Amino acid sequence: MTAVTQHAVASAGRGIPRGSKRSGWTWAGLVIATIVSIPLIAVAWLAFRPAENIWPHLATTVLPGYISTTAWLMAGNGLLTLVIGAGTAWLVTMCRFPGRGLFEWLLLLPLAVPAYVIAYVYTDLLEFAGPVQMALRAMFGWQSAQDYWFPDIRTLGGAIGVMSLVLYPYVYLMARAAYLEQSACVLEVSRTLGRGPWFSFIWIGLPLARPAIVVGLSLVLMETLNDFGTVDYFAVGTLTAGVFNVWLQMGNAGGAAQIALVMLLVVMALIGTERLARRRRRFHHTTSRYRPLARMKLTGGKAVLATLACVLPILLGFVTPALVLVNLGLKSEAGAWGNSFLSLARNSLLLAGSAAVLAVAVGMVLAYRLRLKGGRILLIATRVASVGYAVPGAVLAVGVLIPFAAFDNGVDAIMRDKLGISTGLLLTGTIFALVFAYVVRFLAAAFGALDAGLAKVSPSMDMAARTLGSGPWRTLIRVHLPLLRGSLLTAATLVFVDSMKELPATLILRPFNFETLATHVYQFASDEQLQEAAPAALAIVLAGIVPVLLLIKTIGQARPGQRKG
Repeated sequence: MTAVTQHAVASAGRGIPRGSKRSGWTWAGLVIATIVSIPLIAVAWLAFRPAENIWPHLATTVLPGYISTTAWLMAGNGLLTLVIGAGTAWLVTMCRFPGRGLFEWLLLLPLAVPAYVIAYVYTDLLEFAGPVQMALRAMFGWQSAQDYWFPDIRTLGGAIGVMSLVLYPYVYLMARAAYLEQSACVLEVSRTLGRGPWFSFIWIGLPLARPAIVVGLSLVLMETLNDFGTVDYFAVGTLTAGVFNVWLQMGNAGGAAQIALVMLLVVMALIGTERLARRRRRFHHTTSRYRPLARMKLTGGKAVLATLACVLPILLGFVTPALVLVNLGLKSEAGAWGNSFLSLARNSLLLAGSAAVLAVAVGMVLAYRLRLKGGRILLIATRVASVGYAVPGAVLAVGVLIPFAAFDNGVDAIMRDKLGISTGLLLTGTIFALVFAYVVRFLAAAFGALDAGLAKVSPSMDMAARTLGSGPWRTLIRVHLPLLRGSLLTAATLVFVDSMKELPATLILRPFNFETLATHVYQFASDEQLQEAAPAALAIVLAGIVPVLLLIKTIGQARPGQRKG
């Protein structure tokens, strides 16, 4: 999020001259920002004006536990992902050891596995009736659980462990890009002073990469706050689980909105802390000279440890879950891959495809408008429109249902009064509501990719188009869109895959008797029927590999002057 908004600030001053008339584009940007902010306004409105105020009851009973558990979960995930992500990024960037070139991209693969899928897989592996404990009992002759001790994965610690395995790539991506951009001269100075690789990593590499690592950690913490499938399956009472419990089990939408507002405050605190941490600090390079990094060669025990440090996250975060899902998928009945699976896939493709197209269209309007003309109002509107990615899915679902239900009730009341007919639910519980939530949540991903693409197009091309009599709209169609094919594909792919994996918002907003791959996996895995859920889980993982491959293709080019290959 912060990287997106920073890029927007830089973009504000790079556009074409401001003389031309662009009121239509300005209004388009403001309207988009207003529509996107409606769910957040609705959450705050209902939280302060609930039909039945149970806030005192929540504040004195369950809310402290929700906050405490969420804080521990975020702290644990933050620490583990920092160690794994920043450490492995340093190893593959600055050191030479067996398999380094392969690990560069293999370390990204766990990003394709949703947290709730890996939670189901490891529970199936490690529970009492799972293959691991069965093998231990057979090996040592144990008869029951009283004969030995084995850690329970369905705990807060278990949730931290499995979630960190698929969230560390956020830190890895940011840290590796930052390491690639660092000047070799600074690291060479450290070596001439007699400092080894460990000292250089702690005192040179990490401080210089701090802004990027903080952004990666912010994404990890936001994803942690958004997670529902894992914490629900492990019975870990977080704020997200609290929204579902208060709304669906207690039937109190106002109480759910109040907990959702607490989550929004946590998100705002994360964003504010990240910005404050970098305030008045500069991380400029001291030289403009870049040459290939002289990687430190590791031998003997150090090489073995480095290889092991890179192998374990890949093995635990991707290889093991993938093998388990493939094995279960092969054991599934033929019906699991039949019409039911095709129906689930069709529903998911319809929702994700629609969200991708709309998000790219809306993101293109925002990015192009920012290019045409900057300004504080437009910049604020862009930031508001991009904040959805930081909003947990459960919070967003609450915010979407409130105005949509009010609209449906209002139209129904008017039609009953004027024509004596009932219109029922027009927006609530429809595919439109779900696609709208997806677009709001993942608009930032589309906008970021498109704004970065536009930044690479020289403003002189806009000026040349204007001298030939083309206005902003024609210039966009004839000049920019052909040049942005790669960025358009990247933006659409990111939104598509994120929509395929989204669970909390889908569970709340989906139409009746309408299932997607994500909700199917959740329902069957929650009933301990992972074999039936395996085909859908495999489909989600395969879809998640697509953006990982796109990242693999571009990450090696992050260093200035880096030669391809």
